[in-house]
Amino acid sequence: MAAHSLSKLPTTTSALIPNHRTKLDSRPNSLLSPWLGANSLSLPPSSLRVRTQESKLHPFSATVCLSLPTANAEIVSSTEKVPKWSWRAIKSFAMGELEARKLKYATTGTEAILMGILIEGTSLAAKFLRANGITLAKVREETIKLLGKADMWFFSPEHPALTEEAQRVLDWAVDKKKKSGDSGEVTTSHLLLGIWYEGESPGHKILAGLGFNEEKAKELESLSTKPGFIDG
Repeated sequence: MAAHSLSKLPTTTSALIPNHRTKLDSRPNSLLSPWLGANSLSLPPSSLRVRTQESKLHPFSATVCLSLPTANAEIVSSTEKVPKWSWRAIKSFAMGELEARKLKYATTGTEAILMGILIEGTSLAAKFLRANGITLAKVREETIKLLGKADMWFFSPEHPALTEEAQRVLDWAVDKKKKSGDSGEVTTSHLLLGIWYEGESPGHKILAGLGFNEEKAKELESLSTKPGFIDG
């Protein structure tokens, strides 16, 4: 019976296996190889499937700070419109925070904000400092002389807290802009002048030691408030 059944089968298997070569050749997962002659090497679709869940990239997110911290309750509760900080001032502050971390200081002081202004480098305040021989390297050197080196094993927090003097500088800058009655932003010039007028701060002492004085402060203020001039 088994022999009888088998005798009815076709002599070749070509009748049972349809010719898929032309279809396979057109598929991206069909690979022809000269070592295989006319045959094609077909890879199962599952072996070429991209695992989207594993390869999915998580978008990098960053928070952009549109204002700087204030301790002045009057500024926060005031019904008057609070002036915005310029992007250069915000960047200078951020660079100052970063410099405090690089020096392994626990806080962000006036000296760090001063270095941040110089690191940002494109503002009127930064250019004015460099024109008067006050560079980042000099300020950094004077900072270490004045405040000392941090313990090499100490790690600064991600956002070193502001010193009271640095906080007063920020509040002074906002208040100065509000009192001027002019529209526009709080700039790096306001930051630099705020550091100068915080007389007992490390930033002031470093500026004074490098030749900055009251006359230069007035010159900078005059330049930054000149009609038609847009400070940053």
